[in-house]
Order: sequence, then structure tokens, then C-alpha cells
Amino acid sequence: MKRFKIGEDWFDELIPDGLPIPSSTLISGEGGSGKPLLGFSVLSSWLKQGGNLIFILTSTGKDFVELSMEEIYDVEIEDYKENLAFIEFNPSLDPTVDSIEESDETIKANLVNPEVWDKAIEVASQKLRQESELGTLIFCSAINLFLFSKTYRKGILNRLRELIKEDKTKTYLFTASTSAYKEEIGTLEAVADNLMFTRSEKPMKLFLKITNMKEVNFSKKEIEVPLKTEDLLTIKNLAEGSRKDLIPTIAKI
Repeated sequence: MKRFKIGEDWFDELIPDGLPIPSSTLISGEGGSGKPLLGFSVLSSWLKQGGNLIFILTSTGKDFVELSMEEIYDVEIEDYKENLAFIEFNPSLDPTVDSIEESDETIKANLVNPEVWDKAIEVASQKLRQESELGTLIFCSAINLFLFSKTYRKGILNRLRELIKEDKTKTYLFTASTSAYKEEIGTLEAVADNLMFTRSEKPMKLFLKITNMKEVNFSKKEIEVPLKTEDLLTIKNLAEGSRKDLIPTIAKI
């Protein structure tokens, strides 16, 4: 199995051998604690080292991603067009394959339906034009949002569990809030190759602890993640805003 060095001192301190790839990583914790920003640290290094990336937008918009990657991790998204594709989760669309909207910038789809998820990933993969020794990483934050759909909750949960447990054709990095559907998220935690937990303290501080890694040495000590308070507050406010905007729509599906 290959190893991927993240290149952030605080992350490399916890995983000195690097992240095993391909594998599945789940970052789990309370809502609004800053989990996407942890993911961005991995994504920035992944792009810099030539990896392909499919970024699924759920609780954050593309503009925020671009700004955060540039200001915090010194990554210009425009420099990686050939190995980067965006999928926007849009619950206002019909949850059907035929309703997927494709443009040069972003693929829009209602991902609560596992069939739509799979098709959107297929379309995004076709947009990746650069060969990569690292392969393709799929990142999705706030995957618990999908579970608010009564019709598709069981199906998308099963699909996510299958991907996390069995699919080694790609590297997966997901974040999940335990503020809702904690039991269901627990079933994903149980099958993830790599499992990390976050917690927050006031004033806005983010802490990270790794509890499991596949075939690599790691430290189990908890660390405070060195992110700016304003960045953590921004992601917290975005998370709260997305819940207000998205959950009522998803709950009707």
C-alpha cells in the first residue's frame, strides 16, 4: 500500500508514515467544529502532489472552497483544472440520473439517490484529464445531510458504507457530523479504514484525535489544530446556514 505525506507539521506528527492510499478516511465529530478545514489540508497537499480530486460540495460553496484553499493552504484552484472536478449537491433537483446538470464548472445533482451519486461520480471522473500516480480522491463533507431524506436514507447509507468498506479503486475522505443520525454515522465509523474524531471548545478551538489507521503507525494523542479562530467561525456559520437552508428541502424527498 502506498503512503501519502500530508505535509502539515501537526498532521504529520500524528501520522509520521503518511496516510495509506487507496483507503477510506472518516472525520467525525459535532457539527460546526471545523471538519471541512481539516479535509482541505489533505486536499491541498493531494493536488500539489499531482493527485486527481473530485470535490463534492454540500455545506460549503465553491467560492468558499477556492478562497479557503488559497488563503489557508496556498493553493490556487485555477492551477488544477485538469485534475479537479466539482459536484454540487442540489436537493432541489429531482433525485434522478436524468436530472443531473453538467457544465464546464460544476456538476449539479441530487445525491440522496445512490444511483445519482454513482452517475455523478462517473461524469466527474471523465472530466479528469491528467494521469496521476496517487489516483483519485473523493472528498465530501457533512455526509449526514443525505440521511435527512426519508425515501433514500437507507439506500444512500448502505452505498456510503459499501464505498467506505470495500471500494479501493479510489481514496475517500468524508466528514460527518454526529449532531444528527449519530447511530447511522456510527455504522460508517465502524467500517472506515482510518477514523478521526474532532471536538471544539470555546473560544473557538478545534481538537483532533486519531483512533484508527490502516497499516501505518499513528499517534493516539489529541492535538489542538492550529487554525485561525476566524476561519473556524466562518465554517461554523456556514454549517449552521446550510442546515437551515438544506435540511427542510432534503426532508421532503
